[in-house]
Amino acid sequence: MAEIVSLAEAVERAIADGDTVAMEGFTHLIPFAAGHEVIRQRRRDLTLIRMTPDLIYDQLIGAGCARKLVFSWGGNPGVGSLHRFRDAVEHGWPVPLEIEEHSHAGMANRYVAGASGLPFAVLRGYNGTGLETLSGAPGTTPTIKPISCPFTGEKLTAVSALRPDVAVIHAQRADRSGNVQLWGITGVQKEAVLASRRSVITVEEIVDELDPRPGAVVLPGWMVTFVAQAPNGAHPSYALGYSIRDNDYYIAWDAIARDRDSFTRWLDEQVYGVTAGQ
Repeated sequence: MAEIVSLAEAVERAIADGDTVAMEGFTHLIPFAAGHEVIRQRRRDLTLIRMTPDLIYDQLIGAGCARKLVFSWGGNPGVGSLHRFRDAVEHGWPVPLEIEEHSHAGMANRYVAGASGLPFAVLRGYNGTGLETLSGAPGTTPTIKPISCPFTGEKLTAVSALRPDVAVIHAQRADRSGNVQLWGITGVQKEAVLASRRSVITVEEIVDELDPRPGAVVLPGWMVTFVAQAPNGAHPSYALGYSIRDNDYYIAWDAIARDRDSFTRWLDEQVYGVTAGQ
């Protein structure tokens, strides 16, 4: 059952060095506050999973938290490249970064397989893409393999299930029993939590009772490990009904992240120099 704790305690208890961590949220409800707390606690050697790594993973990679990135697209939405990500891949700064690339459909289906307790998912879309050559370092077990349909003989592609150690998401609300409610643009948050051994969910507010919302996703407390109240915890992305997207932040990030010194100054001032919840 879910425990309601501070964000610092949730990260300390849920995420250890070397863990595989999935931080999900698509355009909306991206868990920036939780990601910054991971940086503050100086977690290392993490395998980071995210369908669309954007600024939060650029920050985690630049802070030296990541050993490997599993993803399907990476960039600063509407602006350009992720410079800390590129520096880690091209120059090994601050540490070398291994990458494993999939398609959006492949990543989503890998989460679904993990959430369903299945070893793999099957797709048509990988045929001929060459993505199997990007699915793992030499000597590791491939995560993409051809497979023949046992009924028709059709050649398909199997992608291994994702089963992270920890899923981290942001949501609008939770009640005092740890049931979580999110609405608006959603991605694979539900599947990521179901596929993971543990979860950290930050919320805008904790309420006595969740009222019905058309189209809302409710994660029951029995499938949640930790809930932490973190108002504005998705900034600079947004939480529908609570905040709006800070477009200026995304533009400003391009200059901050482009240079190692300016990034390090930002890290010292805006993450290490800030207490969780501020």
